[in-house]
Amino acid sequence: YNIFLLIIIELFEKEKNMFRKQLIGIISLILTTFLTAPARAETVMEKVARTGVLTISTRSDLIPYSYINEAGELVGYSIDLLNLVQEELEQRLGKDIIIQVVIEEKISERIPKLRSGEFDIACDTAFTWERDRFVDFSTSYAVSGIRLLVNSESNLASPESLANKRIGTAPNNPGAVTIKTIQPQANLVSVNSVEEGLNALEEGKVDALAGDTVILYAIREELGKDSYKLVPEQPYARYGMGCMVAENNSTFLNLVNYSIIKMMQGYLVGENRFEEMVNQWFGPEGIINIDPTIIRNFFQNVLITKEQVPLDQTDSQAIIK
Repeated sequence: YNIFLLIIIELFEKEKNMFRKQLIGIISLILTTFLTAPARAETVMEKVARTGVLTISTRSDLIPYSYINEAGELVGYSIDLLNLVQEELEQRLGKDIIIQVVIEEKISERIPKLRSGEFDIACDTAFTWERDRFVDFSTSYAVSGIRLLVNSESNLASPESLANKRIGTAPNNPGAVTIKTIQPQANLVSVNSVEEGLNALEEGKVDALAGDTVILYAIREELGKDSYKLVPEQPYARYGMGCMVAENNSTFLNLVNYSIIKMMQGYLVGENRFEEMVNQWFGPEGIINIDPTIIRNFFQNVLITKEQVPLDQTDSQAIIK
């Protein structure tokens, strides 16, 4: 009997030790999983809700998208859109939101800093598939293209005429890619800012300045129509202008898109606020004179792919006329 009892006790101790080892193993697995799993990054909406601050990145020399005016104020079409995003955030979150501005002139720096969370959104940016690999783009709120700013007596225009010519452009941007695509024999000269490019053109260091049509048009208006011209008549390439946000921020991106669509729709139904907002940059009396029909057609083409934003006006059907 005693021997039998000892055998039972020994078996119980073995089972208990085995159970203890299994339990330790399970606990270790749980701890390892929780301790080594990457922490979920805070989304833009969560960060703005927590801090009450929306951090934007922009440039200071892109007339009429974003630039410093004579009064030292940061203004422009993109800045107005970001103010609409601010208002929408305040409505959604139920609190005041402050905009904090980070000036970053180089697109090569803006994307890494956006991805790392140094700021929440960056607008006035041309969409490219290469950029879209690393960030998410909003709905386009403008369409532009690549053209050349040249002296009024220049005969540059066709791709063939650009062979062996010095074309100033920011490195690796749509202008540089487009020019090298249409004329591989063009000599690209890197310029780090609009001002640097203009100086190079005026000093004869480059034969032309390649860039965004809207921006070059505004520069030509500022410098004087008689001294410079834009070529060719139709852009070498076209693209949409939008805002960039870091990936995996769908809620914030949806809010940005909603703000853009709401602005477009308001313009189309004749809301004074949105008409004035667009016209001061692109209207007959704005910085760039664009036929309102062109603007309306573009906005309607964008809106036709989206649901209509609920309107306060009784004439909501105006949006589809």
